[in-house]
Amino acid sequence: MDAFPLSGLFAILALLIALSAFFSGSETALMSINHYRLKARARRGQRGAVLIQRLLGRVEPLLGMILMCNTAVNVVAGAIATLIGLRLWGQPGVAVATGVLTFFLLIFGEVAPKTLSALNPERVALPSAYVYNLLQWPLSPLVWLVTHAARLVLRVFGADPAAGRHHDLNSEELRAAVLEAGAMIPKRHQSMLLSVLDLERSVVEDIMVPRSEIVGFDVSEPWETLRQDIINAQRTRVPVFDGSVDNLIGVVHMRHIVGLAANGKLEREAFLKLVREPYFIPEGTPLNGQLLNFQNQRRRMGFVVDEYGDIQGLATLEDILEEVVGDFTSDPSVGRKTFDRHTDGSVIVSGSVSVRSINRRLGFKLPVGDARTLNGLVLELLQDMPQAGARVNVAGYAIEVVDVRSNSVRTARIVPPAKLARLTAARES
Repeated sequence: MDAFPLSGLFAILALLIALSAFFSGSETALMSINHYRLKARARRGQRGAVLIQRLLGRVEPLLGMILMCNTAVNVVAGAIATLIGLRLWGQPGVAVATGVLTFFLLIFGEVAPKTLSALNPERVALPSAYVYNLLQWPLSPLVWLVTHAARLVLRVFGADPAAGRHHDLNSEELRAAVLEAGAMIPKRHQSMLLSVLDLERSVVEDIMVPRSEIVGFDVSEPWETLRQDIINAQRTRVPVFDGSVDNLIGVVHMRHIVGLAANGKLEREAFLKLVREPYFIPEGTPLNGQLLNFQNQRRRMGFVVDEYGDIQGLATLEDILEEVVGDFTSDPSVGRKTFDRHTDGSVIVSGSVSVRSINRRLGFKLPVGDARTLNGLVLELLQDMPQAGARVNVAGYAIEVVDVRSNSVRTARIVPPAKLARLTAARES
């Protein structure tokens, strides 16, 4: 080696440091690449993405190959650096060469390439996939030997390499993944994804129409009165009962009624034949489960019942979907009857509206606990029968009872914290 030019040794050393940088950086890039984007590229037929998927399908041999190559490169680089040190400074040059090489390998062979690869994993991983695809064939016997030797050592220490390879994400981890995606997912889509995850936290009582507000056709009424109700109905599916909701008969689809009315055959007997048996939902059913139940049962409406079979409310497929995509109701009267904004910043809200709906529609942050409706929240805070004019404060919001019917809050005025602070300041001044 004494006849080999010193410049050649420096060139070989530079090449070895570059190879070390490649192996270190590509390892970081392959391990940190976005798997969802990778799958999308692979589905589009991108060759590099397909190769990466194939390599990552067997992570253990891949890591073994990278580390083996990197270790070999670093060992050879150490030997070359030692020769250079001896040629330049003799025996003391060995220590100098070791220190200088360690510095260069640490900066240029580890830290810098790994940092750049972490910032741009796809730029590094996609081209490196071609290199590893070529290397895996000639190096496969050595990789197999190294991999199995490593497994043997792990088993000696009681570790199972196969354990923990697959970790299912729970809802909180999925939520964190969506939030951390940031600009990669549009704000509107991000909100919808989070709403889907929230479905498992909510139950049908959170979105149902309370029993007291269920409107339907009462077959105990005279036919002319019932017929007029049918003609004036504005909903697509309407409950049918005899006297009260307790005597529920079923649900009728107005699409079928239109055909009878058009042919002049709208009579009581013909009407009753179109009534479909009701579909019942046990209270406490999570919304994500009920969404699947609606799909499996081919239903769009169900009656929530308690453990005694008493009807507590009415839940629809539209109500569940609105939890995900927001309000899109086709009934023009619903929004006006439920929320009435005033110029002073306060909002008149129906007592039967759920607290979650108020928070979602108005952007409020009222506490969601055992009390599911505004009426329940006021009663919980008052701990007494409500009276018009009664006021309560919760989480910075002022709630004033406006109208009371049958010992329940029919409507209440809610003043948000910002408006409440301005009103308080104006009164004090």
